[in-house]
Amino acid sequence: MFQLGKTIVSEEIIENDFVCNLTACKGACCVDGNAGAPVEDEETEILVDIYSKVKPFLRPEGIQAIEEQGAFVKGDDGDWETPLVNGSECAYVIFSKNGTAMCGIEEAYNQGAVDWKKPVSCHMYPVRVREYTQLTAVNYHRWEICDPACSLGEELKVPIYKFVKEALIRKFGEKWYKELEEVAQQHLKQ
Repeated sequence: MFQLGKTIVSEEIIENDFVCNLTACKGACCVDGNAGAPVEDEETEILVDIYSKVKPFLRPEGIQAIEEQGAFVKGDDGDWETPLVNGSECAYVIFSKNGTAMCGIEEAYNQGAVDWKKPVSCHMYPVRVREYTQLTAVNYHRWEICDPACSLGEELKVPIYKFVKEALIRKFGEKWYKELEEVAQQHLKQ
């Protein structure tokens, strides 16, 4: 672990490689698991505000889950998250013709319907952030469904922090990311 400002960062995001391999996993991170995607406090309002613009991109099951549960829900851990369809996939998930799970919010963004891409937790995955009183922990979340992404990342030689660069800048800013790059360069020389 190393500290950047008010964050404690795991070396694993520098040392491990990762590139999403949707051909292999079919977007399983959006449909597997026992909770929705983490949502930050300020993102709860965004989800409510954009829902009417995102709704046309969603599946009927997702719309029903959101309209019954809300645009976001309180998870078992007390944190905000996206609602689920029947306790399974994210309510915002849509599927491509070949069955790959994709984000309905991101599809609305890609088509210009909204100017918000998706929850930052989804954008940063496999990096997970945990806020504490004084510091924020930035860690690598290992999940076996992402083994194909780890293999592809190794093949292409793309470290996690580079794969999620845009999302890390979105969360922590350009200055923080430049400092991360400097630490990574020093770390890899050792």
